[in-house]
Amino acid sequence: MARIKAIRGMNDILPESTPVWQYLETTVKSVLAAYGYSEIRMPIVEQTDLFKRSIGEVTDIVEKEMYTFEDRNKESLTLRPEGTASCVRAGEEHGLLFNQTQRLWYTGPMFRYEKPQKGRYRQFHQIGIETFGMATADIDAEVIMLSARLWKRLGILDAVTLQLNSLGSNEARAKYRAALVEYLEARKEQLDEDSLRRLESNPLRILDSKDANTQSVLDGAPELSDYLDEESRTHFAELCTMLDAAGVNYEINPRLVRGLDYYCKTVFEWVTDKLGAQGTVCAGGRYDGLVKQLGGRPTPGVGFAMGVERLILLLETLDVIPADVRQPFDLYLAAEHKGLQGQVITLAEQLRDAVPGLRVRVHCAGLKNIGAKARQTGAPLVALVKQTDEGLTTTLWQGEEPRFDIAQADLAEVVKSAFNA
Repeated sequence: MARIKAIRGMNDILPESTPVWQYLETTVKSVLAAYGYSEIRMPIVEQTDLFKRSIGEVTDIVEKEMYTFEDRNKESLTLRPEGTASCVRAGEEHGLLFNQTQRLWYTGPMFRYEKPQKGRYRQFHQIGIETFGMATADIDAEVIMLSARLWKRLGILDAVTLQLNSLGSNEARAKYRAALVEYLEARKEQLDEDSLRRLESNPLRILDSKDANTQSVLDGAPELSDYLDEESRTHFAELCTMLDAAGVNYEINPRLVRGLDYYCKTVFEWVTDKLGAQGTVCAGGRYDGLVKQLGGRPTPGVGFAMGVERLILLLETLDVIPADVRQPFDLYLAAEHKGLQGQVITLAEQLRDAVPGLRVRVHCAGLKNIGAKARQTGAPLVALVKQTDEGLTTTLWQGEEPRFDIAQADLAEVVKSAFNA
């Protein structure tokens, strides 16, 4: 029979990789806790209309990338392609949003039918934050400062650049959209195929085009900043002032629009030049109209999402993962002969009780090649237990230096000292 393999673009995360994922997740959780964020967990399947109404029916995600199917009740369901719409739906459904302020975070898999490439997969993982009930620029600044603090903790701040823009109000954006379409309609023959399609459906995404000819056409296009309403100008200026005061460096990118219809005012991306074409590691912005758009009462919101696979790729590329992250345990414990195996298992339990946090792997299922297997694990501590006339004793290696004949009564203290060294 043919072997069944994973679906293309949906990858297994193997034991050699999961410690790095755990390191990233633990670091993120620590930073989020420092800012008072609460975790929310949403299902991965939602009604298809949720994403059509939030992301926009004429976006690439909805038109070409969603995994959509009918269930047995003929209801159209979709594997979530992003987390913001699901978070808004959950918050509104459970009464968390109206006349309240919320700082929420989530993590989990998302699904888009794209061409798989390094750092970009059909099942990918995001960590996102969403804040609700705060319309002022200070929460925009906090969200960005939080992400900057995370990059600093991970050791990648010097490898990423913050790009900022303001889309203005929905009304201002509509005026700019009309001016942009008028400009581009007169130059249709110079646009690439993707941009021609977007001219009818989502013209602001043309500003994001990677085609060199289209970008040269855009050099003379109307500027979004010229169409901003006064409130949005003030909001953006306040944001920039706060970031300046906090020492967060940024570039203003007038062509940054993001690919989702629900954004307004602030949009931002953290980008890197260390990963080739896949340069965005975190992106987000403000979406003050989204809750109302999904049936709730008007509630301002701002948030971001970061791609876990891409962040891990960046950590590995920059070689900033701490050396001990991939070491899954601290002590490799083995018996000199088979008759001691039961006592060694018990000894391991005693050590776990005596030394909180100690990770012990016991050598089981045969006693061949203990030394070689211990060395293969890279364990910082290796202990061999043997029976003597005085009772159980242990030889402990820390690196190449052995310490012989440690009495059972003294072993916990010796291990604790070595563990904390």
